[in-house]
Amino acid sequence: MSDINPAPVTSAPVTPGSHLADPAPLGLAAFAMTTFVLSAVNAHWVPPTLVPVVFGLALAYGGIGQFVAGMWEFAKGNTFGALAFTSFGSFWISYWWLTAHNVAQLPPADAHKATGLYLLARGIFTLYMSVAATRVSGAVLAVFVLLTITFFVLSIADFQTSTTLTKIGGWIGIATALAAWYASFAGVTAFTFKRPLVPTGPR
Repeated sequence: MSDINPAPVTSAPVTPGSHLADPAPLGLAAFAMTTFVLSAVNAHWVPPTLVPVVFGLALAYGGIGQFVAGMWEFAKGNTFGALAFTSFGSFWISYWWLTAHNVAQLPPADAHKATGLYLLARGIFTLYMSVAATRVSGAVLAVFVLLTITFFVLSIADFQTSTTLTKIGGWIGIATALAAWYASFAGVTAFTFKRPLVPTGPR
């Protein structure tokens, strides 16, 4: 007599967000370009009066671009990527508002302190994210370590109104941007070539 109640067919578990493209290359590229342009201003590659060139980039690419990458990381079940990209997307949007609007409303003697405090808080966040990044890849860890140093140097520069430290922070920021571009390049080429094209270091 045949079994009228056959065992249910089990299927392999579905990875959350497996139908979505990897949003990390977008988030890293958005972060890299915005950081590069601002850091070029800080390093005095161009006159500091040109800092408004960063505003639109900070809002649209570094801000909104990274923020939506973070939302897609949530959908893929990647807590690290979701927190990192959403937080830094929010950072760039708030930086755009701070520098384009709020700073002008502050007393000139205190404006640099506000920016210094803002960068210090971001440095603390980036520092503990660097610990988590040790489990991602060497390339991503390099981005977070360099960014942590950048934030702290620029924070001190603002508190002390030091042009020299601002330039140093700009140069470290440029190195941070290059590391982020490298990690983005590694991610997008790994997809298009269907194999890792460049090394990203151990997890």
